[in-house]
Amino acid sequence: MNGLKAKLEGWLAPVRSTVAQLMGEDDDSPLCVPDGLSDTVRPIAVEAMNMLVDYQGTSYAQLYLDRLKRFAGRRTLDDALFCEIARLMAARMSYEDPIRMAQLKLAEAEIRNRRPQDTYIDDVWKFRLDEMVSSLPGMVADPVLSGLAWMGWLHMPVTRRFRTDSRLSIRRLKMEASLRRWRLRSVRYPKERAWVERWLHMIDRSLTKQPEAASTIVRTATMVQGYGHVYRQGLADWHLIIDELAKPTFDGKLNLPDLAAAVAEARAAAMPDPRQAALKRTIAAIKARAADGGDVAVG
Repeated sequence: MNGLKAKLEGWLAPVRSTVAQLMGEDDDSPLCVPDGLSDTVRPIAVEAMNMLVDYQGTSYAQLYLDRLKRFAGRRTLDDALFCEIARLMAARMSYEDPIRMAQLKLAEAEIRNRRPQDTYIDDVWKFRLDEMVSSLPGMVADPVLSGLAWMGWLHMPVTRRFRTDSRLSIRRLKMEASLRRWRLRSVRYPKERAWVERWLHMIDRSLTKQPEAASTIVRTATMVQGYGHVYRQGLADWHLIIDELAKPTFDGKLNLPDLAAAVAEARAAAMPDPRQAALKRTIAAIKARAADGGDVAVG
C-alpha cells in the first residue's frame, strides 16, 4: 500500500506543479528536492533546478523536481542512468524559443559588462514565422496563426539578430525576455509538456517491461533539440520510432526481445528528410523480421 501511495504521489506532484504555474501562484515558495536522490544524482538535480528557476521560475523548477521524484528508489534504475534522465530532462525543459535566446543574450551582456575586453558576438538565428508567434499566449497567437495560414505565410523564414552592443538592443532583449511570464500560456508550451511527459512515460514502461532497453529509451531525448527544421525533424522521427517500435513492444503487440537494438537501428536510418522514407523502410524491415520470429540486424 505504501509503495502504491508513493507512486501515486510521484504522478500527482507534477500535476500540482503545473496547476500552480498556470494559476500564477506565488513564485517565491521554497523548492523541495525529492528524498531518495543519491549523492551522485542530487548535485545534477540542484544545478538543473537553479537553471530552470532562471529559465522560467520557481514553480517550473519544482515541476522538474517532481518529475524526478517518480524515479527515486526504482530498483531497475542505477545512478548513471538516473543522472542522464536528470540532465536530459533539464535540457528539454529549457527548450530554445525566441524568449530563451533573449535570456541568453542578456546573460552574455552581463558577462561583457564585467569583462569589456571580450569580443562581441552577434548571434543570428533563423526561425519560422509560426515559431515566433507560437511563443505568445494562445489568445494572441491563435488568430495570428490563422491569419498567417490563410495568407500562406506560416513557414516564412525569419532571421533574428540577437545583439548586445547598444542600449536599444538591450532594451529590446529585456522586453522579449520579459515574455517568459507568458511562456506557460503559449501555443508551444503544451506541446513541449506533452512530449516530456510521454518520454518519461516510455522510460517508466521500459524500466518495467524491458529494463535493459531503458538507457536507449532515455537517450532518444537527444533526437529532439534545437529549433527550426532540426527540431521539427527530430520530433517527428522520435514519435515515429516510439509509435512503431517502443509502444507496440510495451503493449505486447510487437515481439522485439532486443528493443534497444531495434531503436538504435532505426535511429541510424533517420535522415533530414521530411518524408522519413529511409526511417520508415527500416522500421518496416524491423517489424517484418519480428513477425517472422527474427531479431534486429547485427553489424
